[in-house]
Amino acid sequence: MQTVIHVFCRRGRSLRERVARDGRLAKYGLEVIREKQPGRSPGWMKLRSTRGAAPGVVNIEWDKDLNLLTCRIVTKLGNKPKRLVGDLVAYFLGAHWSRAEALSIALRR
Repeated sequence: MQTVIHVFCRRGRSLRERVARDGRLAKYGLEVIREKQPGRSPGWMKLRSTRGAAPGVVNIEWDKDLNLLTCRIVTKLGNKPKRLVGDLVAYFLGAHWSRAEALSIALRR
């Protein structure tokens, strides 16, 4: 199952890069496990939960032209992404609320 979260942002620097270097991730139970082309566009990174009850990974990409952060949450073996989605949404609303203009969540089965 995949869940896609779009974070529509005000203009500014890459939110993906800010997330990658944010020390507050641990407070929300998240950690960066991989990053490709840091500081360049297009680039991506992967997050995972530090809590064992939230299986799956989050693939994150930044579109500088649209000021859009796309987060794809991927789970396997019938695991539900609800905890990981909750942690990620809580992180964006808690740590980047002034930058985010809208959040959109879509499910793909």
